[in-house]
Amino acid sequence: MKEELDLEAMRVNLQNWFESKLPRDSEIILAPLKRPGDGMNETFFIELQWRQGKKAKQENLVIRWPPRDISVFPKYHYDMKKQYMLLERLWDTAVPVPRVRWLEEDESVLGGPFYIMERVEGWVPGEFPPYHVAGQLFDATGEEKARIWWNAVDTIANIHTLDWEKAGLNFLGVPRAGTDFMERQIAYYDEIYALNNEPMPPVLKATRGWLLKNSFEPKYISLCWGDARLGNMIINEGEVVAVLDWELVFIGDPEADLGWFVHMDWATSVGRPDSPFPRLAGLPDMKETIAHYEKVTNRKVENLFYYEVFATWRMAIF
Repeated sequence: MKEELDLEAMRVNLQNWFESKLPRDSEIILAPLKRPGDGMNETFFIELQWRQGKKAKQENLVIRWPPRDISVFPKYHYDMKKQYMLLERLWDTAVPVPRVRWLEEDESVLGGPFYIMERVEGWVPGEFPPYHVAGQLFDATGEEKARIWWNAVDTIANIHTLDWEKAGLNFLGVPRAGTDFMERQIAYYDEIYALNNEPMPPVLKATRGWLLKNSFEPKYISLCWGDARLGNMIINEGEVVAVLDWELVFIGDPEADLGWFVHMDWATSVGRPDSPFPRLAGLPDMKETIAHYEKVTNRKVENLFYYEVFATWRMAIF
């Protein structure tokens, strides 16, 4: 009951906030906030209606703000301004993202900073349960599955081949030459694990040591999504129309994204620690996937195993 009262108070505050953003003669109606379900940030769907003169208008929007009671990541991880700037600068590039509309850093409105973006119509390949056993991708024809998969790989390739400097994304932090990229990554996940207040198990310590000992200078430095998986893509008519959840974004080795993408597909099927099941039939296999990625990026994938190990370690840290 408390959550409903809080959401209603937030709705009222938001409606008052919109009145300061829209034309003065607008008659604003904000429907109750609806939660679609999300991980790292608080995410709600909002339906905004207003009238200007005799003309009625409506927009379906999404609002995001940092989680209130979750400490999975360091506090600076939930940087709403950084997320807003990233989406704003990716808009109108080859990387499909929702269009952001407003950023509010005044915490008095909702108790924390937030941003609002347009809602993108479509569906997301499920993870609970995984798309390997149920959902729209599971029910699709073999041809449809392949089309969606290849479009997802093409989208990741577009992220990795984007001219991130031209797009003004240096604010994400650029690794120095040498092994600085992986040293930064390991240090970041050390911070995450430290929030558990528990000693790191020997197997994770050993893997951490192996990753550092075998680190190398990336051949390419690209924009990397950080959470590359089908479950973070909106699909509409067989095409990826939006890439979501950029909280883990970084500038670094694009093969780290590829390793995570491969790992997440495996970890939600045959790699499940409990009750594993076969990978969804009809999806191109990983050998074909890597070959396709290499073709569209004109880059040879050389260190996938290393980044699959990194992905496994990351997953264990979470």
